[in-house]
Amino acid sequence: MTSGRTELSAEDLGRVHLIGVGGVGMSGLARLLLTRGISVSGSELKDWPALAGLRALGGTIHMRHDPSNLDGVDTVVYSTAIPLDHLELVEAKARGLRVMHRSEALAAAMAGRRAIAVAGTHGKTTTTSMVTSILQHCGLDPSFVIGGEISEIGSNAHHGTGEHFVAEADESDRTFLRYRPHIAIVTNVDADHLNTYGDLAGLQDAFAEFCGHVDLDGLVVTCADDAGARVLADRARAAGVRVETYGEADDATLRITDMRSTATNVRYFASLDGRSLGEITVPVPGRHLGLNSAAALLTALRLGLPLEQVADALAAFPGVRRRFELKGGADGVRVYDEYAYHPTAMTAALRTLRDVAGDGRLIVVFQPYRVYRTRDLRSEIAAALAIADEAIVMEVFGPGEVRGPGEGGIALTAAIALPPQHKVFVASWEDVAGEVTDRAREGDVVVTMGAPPSSLMGDELLAALDARARKRAGTRADRR
Repeated sequence: MTSGRTELSAEDLGRVHLIGVGGVGMSGLARLLLTRGISVSGSELKDWPALAGLRALGGTIHMRHDPSNLDGVDTVVYSTAIPLDHLELVEAKARGLRVMHRSEALAAAMAGRRAIAVAGTHGKTTTTSMVTSILQHCGLDPSFVIGGEISEIGSNAHHGTGEHFVAEADESDRTFLRYRPHIAIVTNVDADHLNTYGDLAGLQDAFAEFCGHVDLDGLVVTCADDAGARVLADRARAAGVRVETYGEADDATLRITDMRSTATNVRYFASLDGRSLGEITVPVPGRHLGLNSAAALLTALRLGLPLEQVADALAAFPGVRRRFELKGGADGVRVYDEYAYHPTAMTAALRTLRDVAGDGRLIVVFQPYRVYRTRDLRSEIAAALAIADEAIVMEVFGPGEVRGPGEGGIALTAAIALPPQHKVFVASWEDVAGEVTDRAREGDVVVTMGAPPSSLMGDELLAALDARARKRAGTRADRR
């Protein structure tokens, strides 16, 4: 099956240069191309963790943006985050080089493969990772590009020898409409990215169009428990698309019952078309992750994979970095990292973390992601943050956006329904660790949450907590 509108393959792109290569989406594409033997260069201003791996694979990384970076290049790839007046993009067009959006380059890489594209307002990365892990566990060698690293593999992309290509399909900028999947998974449809779509109806129309791009003999998999996904399923069926569903709803194709989430796992009983599949266990906590696993389970079974191997793969799922990732512990405090920034995902993650905290308190360090989302969903984000016992809010991360009066972290902090002493806005990154060490006590759980840069903070917090412990130990020794 051929996926993507372009008739180009990845090998047709020649020598490829990626602007902003350190981002998770661009670094994944770069890794995929490098493992296919394609010459890759990229430019960045910050030494993101993924860059070391790209260099090890033979990629050339320029730690500056400069027209000379394009010397010898055939194709220049950019993402939605790159402004159209970026100096390298302008230079590429002036030289007459092939210029492609990341999604177009990814579609070229999918050419000739049977694509499984995972979309949805949240849950995409974990679901994509679960599908990939299952295929690998069953002896297949899929290609994949994911918006996060599978913890055990330590990678977000791979060029496989098998027929399948698993990809996270980003709806935020309409680019998921470039793909032609054999199987399309839609985890949920919530109001988000309204700066692109205008309103929820516009977003729903785009998802319906995405489902309409599925192969004639393909399948759409959606969540029966999500109101937006149910509307989408009805529209897709009316358009003649085959749709199957998963969830706790009575009419789900793959039905979940007796779901239980603990601090270490989530388990449930599943049935498909009324036939019992037995108990499924996934070693990550959270009901929302249980639903993600059900999407992967249904997809795998419809691909004809054996139930026992699929269940074993889910039972061994290593998790995804930045998705409920335990960074470590210091001075009696556990530190987690979580990518959630939409209020629905934040609520699910924080409720699970509260269970994990047990008798301890939950402290959230939140970096809002995008000005428009923080403004439009302020009350919903604030309600999610109020699940925690303590909230430390940073300034909004919104590259290229202009923040107007009352649209930043101060206004969000004020909206959180916590006592003033239990919430604080911290403007400077350097001051966050001090706030955490002042507030965290033995037995507490701290989670860094939100925009991509916040993923870099966990190690700093652990170092500060460790320094606090050593200082306390030194003080005790002096007293003796």
